[in-house]
Amino acid sequence: MFSQNATRIKLLKIWEILCQETDEEHPMESLTLIEKLAEMGIPCTRKTLYTDIQILNDCGYEIICSRKKKNEYYVIDRSFDLPELHILLDAVQAASFITPKKTKEFVNKIAALAGSRSGEVIKRNIVAFNTTKNTNEAIYYSINEIATAINKKKKIEFVYFDYDADYKKVYRKDGAKYVVNPYATIFSDDNYYLLGYNDKYKTITHYRVDRMEHVKMIEDELVPLSDDKVFDVRKHKKELFGMFTGNEEKVSFVIDGNMLDVVFSKFGSDIKLKKIDDGHYSFTAEVQISPIFFGWCCAFGERLKVVAPDSVIEKIKEHVKTITNMYE
Repeated sequence: MFSQNATRIKLLKIWEILCQETDEEHPMESLTLIEKLAEMGIPCTRKTLYTDIQILNDCGYEIICSRKKKNEYYVIDRSFDLPELHILLDAVQAASFITPKKTKEFVNKIAALAGSRSGEVIKRNIVAFNTTKNTNEAIYYSINEIATAINKKKKIEFVYFDYDADYKKVYRKDGAKYVVNPYATIFSDDNYYLLGYNDKYKTITHYRVDRMEHVKMIEDELVPLSDDKVFDVRKHKKELFGMFTGNEEKVSFVIDGNMLDVVFSKFGSDIKLKKIDDGHYSFTAEVQISPIFFGWCCAFGERLKVVAPDSVIEKIKEHVKTITNMYE
């Protein structure tokens, strides 16, 4: 009976071995592959191996045969290319909301997608980022609950906290639960946020997922946004500075020519620039006005200037005056 079952899964095991242990630089000889199958209790001969691999190829599982003195087989068609896996690994390493424990688990899982040989190579080439990692292991349960609620169009409840000077949790609203309509999750400024709508305050609000506890989907139906509040998440993120919300305004800027990369990175390549002279451009963008926006404008000194509307200019002046007074 065992032999019959082993034979039935032989194709699966051939594919599994070749995916994990081979690539174009490390093919596997027929005899080695037959020996590995034998260790699993799966009988195989050179003739049947050739037929099995032909069946796999016919079914779309591409296995390359290098015909030398001895046939060698390898798999090159993977879900991710090595450069793509490097990007994923770097992103996991750099993300502060992923705990050290989960970072290690993710690194091993992502590297495994490259097969055992290439996976070990890319793991050795990982640069450890000097990133302060979060310690909230419950974040993964929270993300799953949020995703489920969004898919099922249900509200969620949770408690929200900050840290005091001793790095102890201080719960907002004395630990009372927040009830929110979840609409999307956003990764920004090295943190993971829930974008939700609060029925009580009639506002779009952002919550850091690592500061949320006891996240639970409830039976209350999610309240769809009214027509005047429907928005594009990507557009919404462009308007934000540091995930701080505020009144939306159309703001006009004049920038130095060496600020083009900064402007395109922040507002996107579809921003309309108007050339003023050889060294300066103007443009208008919708932004949400907040202290973080004022700080962003000031960070570039004389290279960026807000020229309209007057109300925003006055708020920037007040912001600069407040900071100046602190140092007098």
